[in-house]
Amino acid sequence: MSADPVNTERYNPKDVEPRWRAAWEAKQLFNTRNDDSRPPYYVLEMFPYPSGRIHMGHVRNYAMGDVVARYKRAKGFSVLHPMGWDAFGMPAENAAMERKVHPAQWTYANIAAMRKQLQSMGLSLDWNREFATCDPSYYRHQQKLFLDFLKAGLVDRKTSKVNWDPVDHTVLANEQVIDGRGWRSGAPVEQRELTQWFLKITDFAQDLHDALDTLDRWPEKVRTMQRNWIGRSEGLLLRFALDAASVSREPAAEGFSEVEVYTTRPDTIFGARFLAISADHPLAKRLAEGNAALTAFIDECHRTGTAAEVLEKAEKKGFDTGLSVLHPFDPTWTLPVYVANFVLMDYGTGAVFGCPAHDQRDLDFANAYGLGNTPVVCPPGTDLSTLAITDTAFTDDGVLVNSRFLDGLSIAEAKEEVASRLEREQYDGRPVAQRKVNFRLRDWGISRQRYWGCPIPIIHCGSCGPVPVPETDLPVKLPDDVTFDVPGNPLDRHEAWKQVPCPQCGGAARRETDTMDTFVDSSWYFARFTDPKNETAPTTPKIADHWLPVDQYIGGIEHAILHLLYSRFFSRAMSVTGHLNVKEPFAGLFTQGMVVHETYRDAGKAWVEPAQVRFETGDDDSRLAFHIATGEPIEIGAVEKMSKSKKNVIDPDEIIDTFGADTARWFMLSDSPPERDFIWTEEGVQGAYRFVQRLWRLVQETAGLAVAAGVADEAEALALRKAAHRTVIGVEDNIERLRFNRAVAQIYELANALQDALVPARKNGAGAALVEAAREAATFLTQISAPMMPHLAEECWAALGHADLVAEAPWPVADRALTVEDVISLPVQVNGKKRTDIEVARDADQATIEAAVLALEAVQKATEGRAVRKVIIVPQRIINVVV
Repeated sequence: MSADPVNTERYNPKDVEPRWRAAWEAKQLFNTRNDDSRPPYYVLEMFPYPSGRIHMGHVRNYAMGDVVARYKRAKGFSVLHPMGWDAFGMPAENAAMERKVHPAQWTYANIAAMRKQLQSMGLSLDWNREFATCDPSYYRHQQKLFLDFLKAGLVDRKTSKVNWDPVDHTVLANEQVIDGRGWRSGAPVEQRELTQWFLKITDFAQDLHDALDTLDRWPEKVRTMQRNWIGRSEGLLLRFALDAASVSREPAAEGFSEVEVYTTRPDTIFGARFLAISADHPLAKRLAEGNAALTAFIDECHRTGTAAEVLEKAEKKGFDTGLSVLHPFDPTWTLPVYVANFVLMDYGTGAVFGCPAHDQRDLDFANAYGLGNTPVVCPPGTDLSTLAITDTAFTDDGVLVNSRFLDGLSIAEAKEEVASRLEREQYDGRPVAQRKVNFRLRDWGISRQRYWGCPIPIIHCGSCGPVPVPETDLPVKLPDDVTFDVPGNPLDRHEAWKQVPCPQCGGAARRETDTMDTFVDSSWYFARFTDPKNETAPTTPKIADHWLPVDQYIGGIEHAILHLLYSRFFSRAMSVTGHLNVKEPFAGLFTQGMVVHETYRDAGKAWVEPAQVRFETGDDDSRLAFHIATGEPIEIGAVEKMSKSKKNVIDPDEIIDTFGADTARWFMLSDSPPERDFIWTEEGVQGAYRFVQRLWRLVQETAGLAVAAGVADEAEALALRKAAHRTVIGVEDNIERLRFNRAVAQIYELANALQDALVPARKNGAGAALVEAAREAATFLTQISAPMMPHLAEECWAALGHADLVAEAPWPVADRALTVEDVISLPVQVNGKKRTDIEVARDADQATIEAAVLALEAVQKATEGRAVRKVIIVPQRIINVVV
């Protein structure tokens, strides 16, 4: 099927774009079959939260993915390119409180609005696979996964310190605490002790770490961020004996004989100045009994989040317990024991020894409490007498000093020597130290105290304890009749929903009222897309294994840790439970830059929207801005990420309505490398629109070319054909490498070549050779621009006389023989220094090349009459004259 083009000189996107979208929809062109015999290719953009409006970041993200999807279809792949909605979360509950509407009503209305917006972009999405994570048909299977993980030992329930958001009234993962504040509310986070459900991601810590080396199509910065978050370290568990004299002065410490620490720097043991324990360490808790000052200090520690980054930035504070420990190599050397606010109980053992000279955190603490420092690692070649540590710790490599039997050793040698000696030393019948691999990664607490999330399928019985909901009773649906008139979780107040009989004993019991962290929803959606109509199981393993891993995943760098790490865990856990047979969910990952725009302020420093600003050029060629309505001068501010708060947002609907979807897509793809931030400018979008019109005119003119008798233009035709075939290869290569801006530049070049070829044809007519070459070039232009400007390409395709759709056409096959240049340019060096370039025939022999090189003026000037010893010619690469 094809749609009849409107044969007017000017391209009208308002008429054209809906018509071609209807043509694609009529043929169900982008609905993917799981039994397709063609090779599979899965391209996926991170699915959006249904906030109600798409923004320019969405346009950029989905335009990139659509280029890949359309290109791969043209290359003969069966392409899976689905869309869904990451629909649970706090914004819906906030909207329910503010607007007096149910979260579901707000969410589904937003989905409808955003679906319409995305469809107006002409994205080649399989809407037949669409789902929202708030659909019971989706979260039913998520509950099944939870129960399967529970059976497999991958779920735990325990009491622990958590980050508590006092505004959203919910627990936050460490990753969701940004600079000590909740990632959504911005409220200062507190520590609380709660019993909650955990997914045991730490069971896969080593594999998650090691497998990063296999992800060679991921950005290195993302892999580095994940390595750092997993935080694998090799160190020592080291036992410090409590000084009996100090214990006798502090009766509360009775029953404690030692403090065990984990350290990655045993080489600095002779630089130790103190021992620090967490506020939640058992010894700290014991000492706080009856000690009001210590209790107050521990309470202060609890008002800080549990995230390591927050503690690193916080002021280092401690409480002197009055206790001391013995140095493991010298029983006459004692170290004071502090409770410190920067030590986490859930990392290592909740205790560290402090070496201020070689750890900045320890130095800040030691300086605050007058503990001093002893340098034990000296930079190579430095005089020890001049080595002094004041405000900056020395953390680089060096040799050991001030360390008795370790002096002169390297750091690695000293670590080994300390470990070996202390492994042989005994204390209370056990080695003083043992080697241990540790991870910074903690188990994932998924309990959230909110309504709009996936219910955790557990029933709590006073007799039986936590009991899984029978699978036949899934899904555990959220009740509709809830209210949000008071803070907290409405499920806690819904007695009819909460009170249920125990599935095991039949006695009175209650449902789990916590819901799952919304990152659970997005940690397996890519697998559900492979067979979303399966009503009996989360996946169909055979089908999931056919499509997974995702060949190309596209999304923001802000998800480098949370979403991507959790998804990698889920793939492994689902493999354990038989739902998948792949460990890595995303074979290729691309993180696009943000869309940014200038900011504007009026005289009162209020933010002004770009649509309200007009520009003029001043007498000194400066750029001046004025308010359209009032005429007052406007201050042009910094280029920043588009945000509603600074009003530097461009509405995609307005751009699409004014210029068309293809213009927006083309501009987004053309202006800068896709991994970098993209600056939106009015001039840029207008330039893109001009190219849309220009390409349409070129195709129309080419389609109307007639052969003029007696015109000989074979040379021009050959040059155009070479340009066309060379461009096809270049665009293909750049799309494969996701270098969309370079592909766009090559399309511009081919359009210029076609336009230049048509100039003499307008004057003198075109011969048969040029007519054929121009039609071929126009056809190629249409096909290679189709992934980027699909509506325009369909209109051009029809204008060129094709009855089918360009969206169904195969990618053009370039004749590589036409792309080989007869003349090549080679750099010429004299004694290894480049002097000039020379153009020679590709098939020229060495004698011919050598004679031509020696005749060059630049070579003769560089040799200055000296005898040429030899001319080294690397075929088709470089020439070096040696004198």
